[in-house]
Order: sequence, then C-alpha cells, then structure tokens
Amino acid sequence: MTALAVDSIGLLVTCDPAAGDGRLGLVRDATLVVEDGGVVAISRTPVAADARVDVGGRCVLPGFVDSHTHLVFAGDRADEFAARMAGRPYEAGAIRVTTAATRAAGDDDLRRAAAARRLEARRGGTTTIEVKSGYELTTDGEARLLRLAGELTADTTFLGAHVVPAEYAGRADDYVEAVVDSMMPVCAPLARFVDAFCEDGAFDADQCRAVLTAGAAHGLVPKLHANQLRPGPGVRLAVELGAASADHCTHLTDADVEALAGSATASTLLPAADFSTRQPYPPARRLLDAGATVALASNCNPGSSNTTSMPFVIALAVRELAMTAEEAVWAATAGGAAALRRDDVGRLTPGARADLVVLDAPSYTHLPYRPGVPLVAGVLEGGELTWRDAVLWP
Repeated sequence: MTALAVDSIGLLVTCDPAAGDGRLGLVRDATLVVEDGGVVAISRTPVAADARVDVGGRCVLPGFVDSHTHLVFAGDRADEFAARMAGRPYEAGAIRVTTAATRAAGDDDLRRAAAARRLEARRGGTTTIEVKSGYELTTDGEARLLRLAGELTADTTFLGAHVVPAEYAGRADDYVEAVVDSMMPVCAPLARFVDAFCEDGAFDADQCRAVLTAGAAHGLVPKLHANQLRPGPGVRLAVELGAASADHCTHLTDADVEALAGSATASTLLPAADFSTRQPYPPARRLLDAGATVALASNCNPGSSNTTSMPFVIALAVRELAMTAEEAVWAATAGGAAALRRDDVGRLTPGARADLVVLDAPSYTHLPYRPGVPLVAGVLEGGELTWRDAVLWP
C-alpha cells in the first residue's frame, strides 16, 4: 500500500472530539496519514511515507458535505431575484419556470452546466454533494436528471414531488398517483433518497406521506422539504417516517423542535435560501440548545439560492443564525454527513475517506471572519489533489 503524509498542518479539524480538543477534535502541528484513499492515522511526529504533501502550517478540515442541492437545471431566474429584492414575495410555484427550461435543454447542455457548478463547489471546499431531480416532473425526464446527477455523485435524490406541473394543474392527487405508480419504479434504481416539498403551493402532508412511503418501499431513504414558508406538518411527518433529514426548518413550533431533538432526523438549515428570498432565518439556536442534529447545506438552485459556496453558508450561519464558528463548521461537515446517513465523510479520523480542505488561514474561524474571501487553497478527495490554488498555495 502507498502511504501519503499530509504534513505541517498547523491546525487539524477532525470533527471527532475523541481525536483532539473540543467538539471539533482539534489537533495542532499534525500529520495526517492516508492509505488507499482513507485516513489511517493522525501523528504529531514525522512519519515515514511514500509521498508527502506539505500544507505549510495551514488549517486543514474535513471537506464540506453539501447535503441539499438541485444542481442539474437549465435556465436563469435572475429577473425573479431582482423582483424579490424590489419587494415581490417568493412563491413555491416559480419552480415551474425552471421546469420548462430544463425540459427544453439537451443532455450535453445540462451535463456541462452541472459539471461547472460541481467544479465551482469543489473550489469552495465541497467534497461530498447530494443532487436532486425535480425539474422535469415526467417519468423519462426525472430519470434523465437522476442519470446526469449520478455522473456527479452517488448521493442522488428522486424529487418527483417538487411541485405540481402545469399539465396537472388542479389535480395534485392525480399527479402524486403518477409519481408513485409510474415514476417511482423507473427512478428509484437511479436514486439513494426520495424527497418531497411539503408546503402550500406544492404538496400536503398526506400527499408527501404517500410519496415517501412508496419510496421507502423501493429501498429509498426519505428526506423532506419542510416548514420553509410557514409552520406546517412537514417536520413532524419527517420524524414520523424516520427521514434522514428535514430540510429548511424555517418556521418551527416548540413541538417541532422537540420532535427533531428526540429523533435521528437531522435538521438541515439552508440560510442562503433565506438570504435570497428575504425570509426569516431558521431558529438554529433553539435546535442546538434542544440537542437536535443540525446540518448546513447550500440548496444550490436557480430560483431561491443560486450559490454553491459552503463558506458563504457558514458565514451566514454564524452571523444570522447565532451559531458559533465551531457549530457551523461541524454542521457543514459532520452534520451534513448525518443528513446523508454517511459515516465515512465529514470527519478526518481513521476509517474516514481522506476528503479534506486546506485553508489559506491559521484557523477555521477565518471562514466567517473573512466572508466572501476565497480561502480554500486546496482540496483532496480520497487522498488525491483535485483542486489547488497556485497563488494561495504555491
């Protein structure tokens, strides 16, 4: 086996309290030892290795785990964003604009655009990414999006119940029946998760329950868009069905917080969407203080959150959600892994994939401290260097 030593780490963030100091398991002046794409050891003294990467005293942390994106789409909704900034409210039904553009796009156009977004995310330190379908809303179209998403990640999500398409206007129950009976058998083999949008203007709790239980019967892990625009039944439905995550969680009652805190369902917060739509930010402090598992994700999509930047999400979480820098970094790494039911990413301890980010900074605190500044000097995935900024890390 070939051993790689990542040397001269000024501050190593392991996200494992057993490996170092505090919740983030901090180790100073460390060497990370990698074999066959995985972490095998953390050392404070020099180690023999076949190859070495010297990070020059920089901070190293686990690659970000972006557990909620809609990366495969066509079209542009900048005009909609401008209208929101001028005072028009966000509406779930605007998804149909992207549906029309995506249906009209060819495979190669969608592939190129999605690959560009994936590269953009990698440059921002994202090493693990979830990608949903949901912008075609036909059997063949949703399968097409999942195949394209599968070229980027193994963490794909069938989101046929994103919104009721125009051809089913006024017939939401008929569309849900089509999702369950026609789309699911074709799309389930191409996905790991099943999701639905539980919201006025999209689908109610009974409709979402039908979709998620059908997905589970096909071996898919449930996730749910829940409580984004107003209070509703989504969070408690996600907990009831044992979903991996309830996503958005903007409007929560005390009962919702209690349900999440007492469950294995992660609360995935998407503050970049609230930034873009001028909605209230989710109550992260209430969730954390209650003991809920909190994840942070970008929600990259053309309508409500057109960003792939997890550093931006971390900065928003610290400034607007009252999270500490430690909590935000954990939520963007280990929390994201929990929301994807994965134990091999989101940490840098033996047994994990060697997915790591080299910051051109002495500490992870610089992520919220220097918002908007490109601090990612390099990215390793499975121990392989996949991105390097020649200026930040010569």
